[in-house]
Amino acid sequence: MFSPLGLFKHTPCPEGPHCSLTPCLFSHDRSTEPHDDGVTQRKTSVAHPLGYEEETDELDGPRKRRRVKGNAQDHLVEKPTNSTFGASISLPSSQPDTKRLSKASKEQLDELPRTASRTISPPPLRGGARAPTKKFDSTLDTSKARTPVVQTRVNGFDSASATRKTPLPKVKVPEESLNPRMLINPPASHAIRLRLLTMLHEQLTRLNDEVKKSDDASKGPLTLSDSELIIQALDEEFQFARGNFSIYQNVIKSRIMVLKKMKLAIWEAERIKKIAERLPKTTPRGPGTPRPIVTEMTPAEEIAFVPRLAAQQEGLNKHGYVTTMPTETELGAARNGVESAQGWEQCDRCNTRFQVFPGRREEDGALTSGGTCTYHWAKPRRPDVVKGENKPRELKYACCDEILGVSSGCTKADSHVFKTSDPKRLALVMPFEATPVSNLDDIPRAVCFDCEMGYSTLGMELIRLTATAWPDGKELLDVLVRPLGEVLDLNSRFSGVWPEDYANAVPYDQASPHQQETADDGTTRLQIVDSPFTARELLFKLLTLETPLIGHALENDLNAARILHPTIVDTALLFPHPRGLPLRFGLKVLMKRHLGRDIQMGGDQGHDSKEDARAAGDLVRLRVGEMWQKMRGEGWTKRDGEFFPGPAVW
Repeated sequence: MFSPLGLFKHTPCPEGPHCSLTPCLFSHDRSTEPHDDGVTQRKTSVAHPLGYEEETDELDGPRKRRRVKGNAQDHLVEKPTNSTFGASISLPSSQPDTKRLSKASKEQLDELPRTASRTISPPPLRGGARAPTKKFDSTLDTSKARTPVVQTRVNGFDSASATRKTPLPKVKVPEESLNPRMLINPPASHAIRLRLLTMLHEQLTRLNDEVKKSDDASKGPLTLSDSELIIQALDEEFQFARGNFSIYQNVIKSRIMVLKKMKLAIWEAERIKKIAERLPKTTPRGPGTPRPIVTEMTPAEEIAFVPRLAAQQEGLNKHGYVTTMPTETELGAARNGVESAQGWEQCDRCNTRFQVFPGRREEDGALTSGGTCTYHWAKPRRPDVVKGENKPRELKYACCDEILGVSSGCTKADSHVFKTSDPKRLALVMPFEATPVSNLDDIPRAVCFDCEMGYSTLGMELIRLTATAWPDGKELLDVLVRPLGEVLDLNSRFSGVWPEDYANAVPYDQASPHQQETADDGTTRLQIVDSPFTARELLFKLLTLETPLIGHALENDLNAARILHPTIVDTALLFPHPRGLPLRFGLKVLMKRHLGRDIQMGGDQGHDSKEDARAAGDLVRLRVGEMWQKMRGEGWTKRDGEFFPGPAVW
């Protein structure tokens, strides 16, 4: 055998432009290849200001550059405005310098066809973006060269204008080819990924072309350039590929089918959402106009009325409320189960099995096994259905907008954590205790109550307890709590309790329970108690068996403090979800919907238990007013703090 390299490079390919071999042994010199219309395409050269000669042809196609001799400034001439781009461009001349040509060369030049010697327009730019720039060679003398200035209109925005009609930020689109991005552990072979990526790109291009065909000039910003289409296809495919391996092909095929059946209005809505994500964030909204609470009662009358809203104890145990003490037999069975598990638990955030070591592992002092925890901190939700879309949209995580099942998580934590809701296991850590019989004073009152919890080696424990008076919202108790186990995660995103709060806390002072100091950085220094037992005892001093205990989703707070209380007023029960328990509205949603107030606006800083306790109290006042209005319509009257039914009720 012989090496065919270069032997046939001057022989025209028999297949001509229809050759499908890559690479081909024969010549494919496009200067002599006949096109389908029978016209021979000729190449022309354009001198580049950096000392390159750029070859281009009359038709769109790949361009190549080769190094030529001479200085950059020898090739620069001023060119007129290019009508193709609507821009003023300083371009090199394609006409040879006749002063330097010999007589024979001039005669050859005269014989050239007009298309080879005319002024050459700049080569077509790909993707509608500005032309790529090259770094200047330090060896070239460019003192006389003029820097090309290109002004283009991309996606309907004037790039040369200092101000835009729409404040859309500039986006640098990197040059990438339609080739799947590399992954260490790809979910499929390169051929399969490339085929799926190509199909995805075709559907994106089809939708983009439909937007371009629209006569509505306002839809100009919604169009994508060729490069942007490639980037979007690569981003979507890469997002699917780095998710769950087992469902990669199903998920991306589903996305392709959604795009294939997608209507133009839905695609435009997606593009508007993408553009909105790039716009600068607006200032936080104000509290708005809150709805006034009118009960037509005095505070004493409200306190006398609120027991009518107390939940019935029967049936609450089905929804997480603990209404009876676990028996010794149940506690013994739970203790045996914990000992048999040898510390193995399931992570509450990522569902990974891991081992926990209360008191730390002797070998290395570790509290847990399993390494870091990767999870989504928000629950998946179904986006609102766009008008014109028939099928329900896919579930997405509110934290990162990723599709359910595609990604393992968007947040990392140092360790795994666990939580148990079984009353028997909760009682092993800290026994439940019923509200003691007490006679505080003759003044009846109701108490709003909220707790914050964090993760420790013993599960989810109480780390802050707050109580306020109802209906005036006066603070009664607000303390940090040292958990019984070693802290794994304070759950600060939701609890609002940070390590700095523990570092700056001051011991609880019984003589001045409401006194709060201010730290050097301006933050409030909370008082702290040594254990959940102490915090529970402080709360018991504010309660009697008949005291209404008000809160939202009170089963979580009562279980954290291990309290059994017979009179509870839970806003999750007063404002039920249309589909019933265990579904329920969050406190933030209820406040916005019924009172027009925004709470829990701290973002990553977490919740404020004092704010939540008072918010629950205001919702109860709203329900008291609504219930009293209904009762008045039925003939009820009130006199001296007591309520009497009308004749019709009797």
